[in-house]
Amino acid sequence: MLKFLNKTLAQFLIQEKFPKVKVAVIGDLMLDRYVWGRVSRISPEAPVPIIQVERKTSCLGGAGNVACNLAALGCQVHLVGVVGADFEASILAEEMQLANLSTDWLVVDSTRPTTVKTRIIGKSQQVVRLDEESTELVNEDIEQRLLDCSLALLDNVDVVILSDYNKGVLTDNFLKIFLHKSKLKQIPVLVDPKRKDYTMYIGATAITPNRSESELSLNRTLVSDQDFEIAAREFQRKYAFEAVLITRSEQGITLLHNANVHHLPSQSREVFDVSGAGDCVIATLAAALSAGLSWAEATELANLSAGVTIQKVGTTPVRVEELLQVLEQEGIGSANSKVLELPELMRHIAIWRAEGKMVAFTNGCFDLLHVGHVTYLDKAKDMADILIVGLNTDLSVKRLKGSERPITPELDRARVLASLSSVDAVVLFNEDTPIELIRAIKPNLLIKGADYQGKEVVGSEFVHSYQGRVELIPFVEDRSTTSIVQKLRRMSSHTI
Repeated sequence: MLKFLNKTLAQFLIQEKFPKVKVAVIGDLMLDRYVWGRVSRISPEAPVPIIQVERKTSCLGGAGNVACNLAALGCQVHLVGVVGADFEASILAEEMQLANLSTDWLVVDSTRPTTVKTRIIGKSQQVVRLDEESTELVNEDIEQRLLDCSLALLDNVDVVILSDYNKGVLTDNFLKIFLHKSKLKQIPVLVDPKRKDYTMYIGATAITPNRSESELSLNRTLVSDQDFEIAAREFQRKYAFEAVLITRSEQGITLLHNANVHHLPSQSREVFDVSGAGDCVIATLAAALSAGLSWAEATELANLSAGVTIQKVGTTPVRVEELLQVLEQEGIGSANSKVLELPELMRHIAIWRAEGKMVAFTNGCFDLLHVGHVTYLDKAKDMADILIVGLNTDLSVKRLKGSERPITPELDRARVLASLSSVDAVVLFNEDTPIELIRAIKPNLLIKGADYQGKEVVGSEFVHSYQGRVELIPFVEDRSTTSIVQKLRRMSSHTI
């Protein structure tokens, strides 16, 4: 069971918001070639397997694979990179067109070859990889053309991904200028690094190194959750990133956002090939953040997506249908996911309203939940499509009911309420009244107990101002937290 995501919200954003997300992917373009075959026997010439070739395939690698993952998720993608003036560049362009990616932003450098990585696969296992590439820095003319293309896109994208494989394309000068300009325009930049020193990434929003890249940069081995937390904090402190996300292959992901750290275990059941997992993570992360998910939610969705891709052989993007399917299988939407902070609740309300649903609001302390509460909430739910419960925090309850209350802590009360099928969301408030919540939520229906008959219901004037309704529901007789507490005290005194 996942910790942060809500299934309904995630599915809505994937289907409705992802197609509107605009992403620029800038970096090292590669052509990934695969030679597929079966192992027939060991060579008599050397102790190596003989692969009987059955088929050959090509696909986009490096920054191209990130772009393919975004396109597979339905996003609008602009891919910027350098290719050679060679036959491989034409194949790469064909692969881009097959993935519905425009070739308008490709910069041709006749002095260097198109990067090609050839993987030999036998019995679903990679046997060897052949690399054809140049790692020399691009010349000033190519750097300027690349920079012009990249800066031109800043006015038309929601987020930028820098896919830096340290092949000489993203030069220090390029990074310095581009990161400065993107920060001025408040465009978030996520970096997938291959350099040892991350100094040139200062100004980026977040960095997503894998385990080996993190170890290389820090010059030490990372094993435990604590190791990865310390590493993430060191990166954040040294380079001032808003977030650090370290991918750990089959061990999942460590996220540091501001001061909060989360360790998310891998969702994969069987690992076949981790190549391309980092590309999948940063692509899903960028799409999810741009669609409105929090860092924790977006990372959890990215982790789920990576769990799909490492079950495949080769760098195969995760399609929308696959992500939706694995979301459904995970059964996201537990009681915990109904307990929401106000900003997250407002995103849910926007979705519910877009679906034409009537939203009701009620509030209370709900200390020692009993049949009177349950009946009341059932009746409230019958009046609307969505029932939101505002719950007094412990401090608020103490002010209202005395120092001995509440009996049950706020998080326990919230979770018990959220477990009821009649309740769609629970939000805590620290004030004596829920008026600020009511003003934020603007419920179609404000519901209170019938004991408010003849009294002013907090928020009623505001709700009536936009033609909302206020309804009073009778309580179940002789059922209240106060009467339960009094009975327990009598029983305790008799025992003494």
